[in-house]
Amino acid sequence: MVLDAFRLDILVNNAGIIRRAAAVTHPAEDWAAVLRVDLDAVFHLCKAAGRIMLDQGHGRIINIASMLSHQGGIRVPSYTAAKHAVVGLTRALANEWALHSVNVNAIAPGYIATDNTAALRADPDRERSIRDRIPAGRSGAPEDLVGAAVFLASDAVRYVHGAVLPVDGGWLAR
Repeated sequence: MVLDAFRLDILVNNAGIIRRAAAVTHPAEDWAAVLRVDLDAVFHLCKAAGRIMLDQGHGRIINIASMLSHQGGIRVPSYTAAKHAVVGLTRALANEWALHSVNVNAIAPGYIATDNTAALRADPDRERSIRDRIPAGRSGAPEDLVGAAVFLASDAVRYVHGAVLPVDGGWLAR
């Protein structure tokens, strides 16, 4: 494998897509597409990076989960299922790789202003109901995730394995 020729210290699994539809009408192709990007790719990239990091005896893997890893979501069954599975995968890999100084942790973002939340933000009633539930009073910006990622990539997490760090403006605390 080409990656074997490189040192790899940090992997951030950040790619993700979402498809919105009620569960009873959720198209099978949307289910498959979301799981392919939001879960399968995470596993395969962790596996490839893990081989290198285990050989090195060091590495940091940061998976991007979601606050919906802790909740059911509305009209996003494939996304919610995938993000729940990302947390399980994060913990399973942490259990296997912690002994080898490979830290596997996750960030669980809340409502962040991205393409994935554009439809919600475009609906004034839905946007207001979401914003009113966030103690910080606003959706997050992508930059709000930077501090968590830097922390999880740093040596400060030498003894942190399998953690899921919410970055959600307080949503889950409410």
